Amino acid sequence: MSEEKEINEELNQEATDSTTGSTVDNAAEEQVKAEPTAEERYAELNDKFLRLYSEFDNYRKRTNKEKIDLIGSASAGVLKDLIPVLDDFERAIANNESSEDIAVLKEGFHLIYNKFKTTLENKGLKAMNAKGETFDSELHEAIANIPAPDKKMVGKVIDDVEKGYYLNEKVIRYAKVVV
Repeated sequence: MSEEKEINEELNQEATDSTTGSTVDNAAEEQVKAEPTAEERYAELNDKFLRLYSEFDNYRKRTNKEKIDLIGSASAGVLKDLIPVLDDFERAIANNESSEDIAVLKEGFHLIYNKFKTTLENKGLKAMNAKGETFDSELHEAIANIPAPDKKMVGKVIDDVEKGYYLNEKVIRYAKVVV
C-alpha cells in the first residue's frame, strides 16, 4: 500500500509540475497578447474617436431640432391665452351693431381692454413709466427735444408719445419720448 501511495504522490507531483509549467507558459502568452501592436492601438483609438464624433454629431442635430421645434411653438401659449380676448371682441362687434347706448359700448371696450392687459401682464409684460423720469438712452428713444418749462425738467422726459414695455425685466420696446 505504501508503494501505491508513493507512486500516486509521484504522479501528482509530476502533474503539478506540468500544470505549473503550462501556467507559466500561458501567462507569458497572455502577456504577449495583452500588449497590442501599434496598428491595433491606432485602430482602437480611431474607433473610439469615430464613435465619440458620431455621438456628438447626433447630439448636435437633436438639440438643433429641439430648438427649431421650441421656436415654432413658443408663441402657442400666448396665442392660446389671447383667443378668449378675440372672442370677446367678436361678441362686442356683433352686439354693437344693434346697441344704441354709448355708455354700454364704452364699458364693454374697457372690460375687453382690462382682460387683454391682464392676460399680457400674466405673461410677464409690464408697461414702462417714463413721464417725469430722467432720460435714459437704455430705456427711452427721444423723438423730440424741446426747451424745458422749468429747471427741474432739464434732461427729464416731458411726454410719452409711445409707451415702452418690459418682458420679464428686459426691454422689448423702447419708450418714444419728448425730452
